[in-house]
Amino acid sequence: MGRVMLEREGELRVLAGAARDAARGAGSVALVFGEAGIGKSSLVEAARAVLPAEGRMLIGYCDDLATKRTLGPFRDLVGRVGVDLARALRGGADRDEVLAALRAELDWAGHPTVLVVEDVHWADEATLDALRYVVRRVAELPAVLLLTYRVDELTRDHPVQGLIGLASGAPRVHRLPLSRLSVEAVRKLGADRTDADEVYAVTSGNPFFVAEVLAWGEAVPPTVVDAVLARVHRLDRSTQDALEQLAAVPSALDRWLVDALVPDGLGELAAAEQRGLLGVTPDRVAFRHELTRRAVLDSVPAARRVELHARVLAALVERGEPDLSRLMHHAAEAGDVEAIARYGPDAARDAAQAGAHREAIAHYRLVLRQRDRFPPAERADLLRAYAVEMYTAGVAPDAVAVQRAAVELRRELGDPGALGADLRWLSRMHWWAGDRASAEAAATEAIAVLEAAGDDRALALALSNQSQLDMLANRTDQSIALGERAVALATSVGDAAILAHALTNIGTARWNDGDPAGRAAIERALRIALDAGEHEHAIRAYANIIWTLLDFYQLAEAEPYMTAALPLAERAEHIGFLSYLHVSRGRLELGRGEWEAAERSAEAGVGAHLPAVCAALTVQGTARVRRGQPGGDELLARAWELAVRMDELQRLGPVAAARAEAAWLTGDHAAARAIAGPVYDDARRLGNVAWAAELGFWLTVAGQPVPPLSSDHPYAVQAAGRWREAAQWWGAAGCPYERALALSASDGAADLLDAVAELDRLGAEPLARIVRGRLRDLGVSRVPRGPVEATRTNPAGLTSRQVEVVRLLGAGLTNTEIAERLVVSPRTVDAHVAAVLGKLGAHTRQEAAARAAELGIFRP
Repeated sequence: MGRVMLEREGELRVLAGAARDAARGAGSVALVFGEAGIGKSSLVEAARAVLPAEGRMLIGYCDDLATKRTLGPFRDLVGRVGVDLARALRGGADRDEVLAALRAELDWAGHPTVLVVEDVHWADEATLDALRYVVRRVAELPAVLLLTYRVDELTRDHPVQGLIGLASGAPRVHRLPLSRLSVEAVRKLGADRTDADEVYAVTSGNPFFVAEVLAWGEAVPPTVVDAVLARVHRLDRSTQDALEQLAAVPSALDRWLVDALVPDGLGELAAAEQRGLLGVTPDRVAFRHELTRRAVLDSVPAARRVELHARVLAALVERGEPDLSRLMHHAAEAGDVEAIARYGPDAARDAAQAGAHREAIAHYRLVLRQRDRFPPAERADLLRAYAVEMYTAGVAPDAVAVQRAAVELRRELGDPGALGADLRWLSRMHWWAGDRASAEAAATEAIAVLEAAGDDRALALALSNQSQLDMLANRTDQSIALGERAVALATSVGDAAILAHALTNIGTARWNDGDPAGRAAIERALRIALDAGEHEHAIRAYANIIWTLLDFYQLAEAEPYMTAALPLAERAEHIGFLSYLHVSRGRLELGRGEWEAAERSAEAGVGAHLPAVCAALTVQGTARVRRGQPGGDELLARAWELAVRMDELQRLGPVAAARAEAAWLTGDHAAARAIAGPVYDDARRLGNVAWAAELGFWLTVAGQPVPPLSSDHPYAVQAAGRWREAAQWWGAAGCPYERALALSASDGAADLLDAVAELDRLGAEPLARIVRGRLRDLGVSRVPRGPVEATRTNPAGLTSRQVEVVRLLGAGLTNTEIAERLVVSPRTVDAHVAAVLGKLGAHTRQEAAARAAELGIFRP
C-alpha cells in the first residue's frame, strides 16, 4: 500500500502540520472519513512517519460488537499511557475522573499527542461522551484528535452525527475525505499486469479491494470476499482454524489472548501474515482489514461460531477480564446463559454509570431473558433499572411496559417503600409516553403507599412528582402546595435532587401564572442541581427556563441557557431531554425566521417521546405553513391529535395558534376562530398569559376581538391594536416574521413595503401575498415582485439551478465536471454547492444528494 500513499500526500501534509501546531499548544481535530476499505487505517499508519520526533501517536479502536465495549478505544490505551488514566480506566472510575485523567494525559507540553480513535461509527455512548469532552478542549491542548469513520455507516440519526457536527465546528478542524484511487493509480499498482483496467472496473478504485485483488496474483475473482477466502483456503487447515478463531474477536488481540486461543501461538500465524491477512507485532495481532475478518467469520458455520466465542469467553474469564462488555459480547454470541446472568447486571450498571445508556439497555435485555434465574426482589430491581435506562434513552413506551412488570412484582413482594418508589417511576414514564391519565393514577397511588410506609425521602419525591403533573396541567395552587410539602421533606432529609425538582415545579407554576418570582425559584433549583451534580434535575430546570422564555419570545435570553443545557444533556446521555432541547432550539430558530434550521433541529424530536414529538411537529408544520410549502397542515393535524391526547395547555396552545394562523393565511377566518377559541378560553381560565395573548391575537385578526390583557406580551400589544409598538418589540427581539406580521396591520405603504421585503427575504409567501394585496388596495402602482415559483415551492428553497447541481452531486460529479456540464465557471459551482449544503443541512455532497432525494426534490 506504500504506493497508494502517494495519492494521500496532501492528507499526510495536513496531519504533519497539525502535529507541528499541536507542539506549540494549538491543538486541532482531524476527521478522516470515507467508505469501507478506502484506506483510513493505512493513512493513520503512514502518519506515524510524518510526526515530529518529540510526538507520539495513541490509537484506540471501536469494535463492531453486538453490545459495545464501554470506553473501548480508551481501554486500548492502557499500557501506553500514564498511571492516572490507566488506573481510572481499569478501576471503574466515574465519568468525571476518567475525563479529567484523559485531559491530563493529553496536556504534555512540547510533546504533541495524536490521539486516534478508529471507526467511531461503532463507538459506545461513553466513548462519544469522552470524545465530545476532548473536542471542546483540544484547541488549548498540545494534541490532535484524529477520528476515522465510514460515511456509508452513518444514517441521519446515527449517534455519531452529533459528535461530527461538534467537531466540524471546532476552532481548528481538518476534514480529510478519502476518495477512491484513480485509474492511473491502479495502473501503477498493477504495473506488471495487463488487466489493470479490469481491476479498476471490478474494484471501482477502493484501495482495499484493489490490494486484495492484486494480491490474488491470478485472474480477477468475481468478488473480493471470494478473493479473501481463496487466500485463506490456500493455508494449512491448522492455520485456517487459527484464523477462524481470531476472527471471533472483533478487535486487535493482545498477545496473551492469541497464545490462549492458538495452540502454537504466533508461529501458526506466520503464513497468514505473509499472505497479508494479518498484522503481527510482538504484543498484538490484528486482521489487516475489518472486511477480511468479517469474510472469514461469515464463512464459518453457525455452530462453529458458537464454539469459537465460547473459547474466547473462557480465556477472558480465566484471565480475569475486567471489561464486562467484552465478556457479555462473547457470552451472548456463545449462548452462555449462565455467563450472561453472572456478568450482565454488573456490565449494565457499569455502562449506565459511564453514561452509555444504550449499551446498558442491551445488557439488561440479555439479562432479563434469564429473569427466572434471579430471586424476585433482585428481578424487580433489574426490571426497574432496565426501565429507567430506557426512559433515560428516550424509549418511553417500552419503559412503561417493563416498569409495570416491576410494579406488579413489588405488589407480590409486599415491600411498600419499594412499591411506592416504583409507582413514582411508573407515573413519570407514563407522562413521558403521553398517557396523562395513567400518570395521574400511578402518582396518586405512590403518595398513598409512601405516606403509609413512612419513607420521607421517597414520599418527598412522590409529592414533587404530583406537583409536577399539577404544574403541567396549569393547576397552579395545587402544584405550589404539594411542591412546598416536598421542599420541606427534602430539606429535612438533606436531598438536593428532590429539593431542586420541587423548586422547579413551584417556580414554573408561578412563572406561567404571571408571577416573575417564579423565575428566581427555578434559577435556585438549577444552581442546587448543578452544585450537587444532579444532571437530570439541572437539565429539567434548564428546559423549563428555556421553554418559558420562548413562550414570551425572549430569544436572546433563552440562548445562553440553551448553550449550557445541550452539552450537559449530551454528556449525561439523557436522550429524552436532549431531543426536547433540540426541539427548543427549533422553536428559537423558528422565532428568528431560520426555517430550514428550525425544521432540522425539530427533527431530533420526531422519533422521541410524545411531548417532544408534538412540539417537533408543531415547529415543522409552522415553518412549512409560513413558507407555503406542502405538508404543513398535515404535520399540524398530527400534532393536534397528540396535544389532545396529552391534554395540557403547553401542547394545545402552540398547536392551536399554528393551526389558527394557517387558516387565517388562507382567508378562512371562521376556521381560525373555531380553532383558537376553545383553547383561548382555557388559557384565560387557567391564567396562562402567554397563550391567552397569542390565541387572543389570532381571534382578533380573524374577526373576534377579545378583552385586553394587562400584559406586555407582544401578541397582547398587537391584539390591542398597537401594531407599531409591537413591531418595534418584535424587531428588538429578533423575530422578523412577527415584525412583518405587525407591520401588515398598517395602512401606510412604506410600512407594508417594509413588511413585504422582509417576508420575501424569509420566503414567507402566504403572508407576503396578503400584504401585496393590501398594497394594491392602497393603489400602490409598483408592488415588488416575489420570488419565482420554482424556488418558492421547492421543499428546501432550492433554485432550479441548485436542483440541477444537487442532482449532479448525487451522480458523483466533481465541481469541475459540473461546471463543464452546466457551462458555468467552477467558482459559480463552488458557490452553488455551498448554498445547497447549507439549505439541506448536509456536511457532505453525498448527504446533500440523499437529503434532496428524501425531500422529493428530484420528483417532477
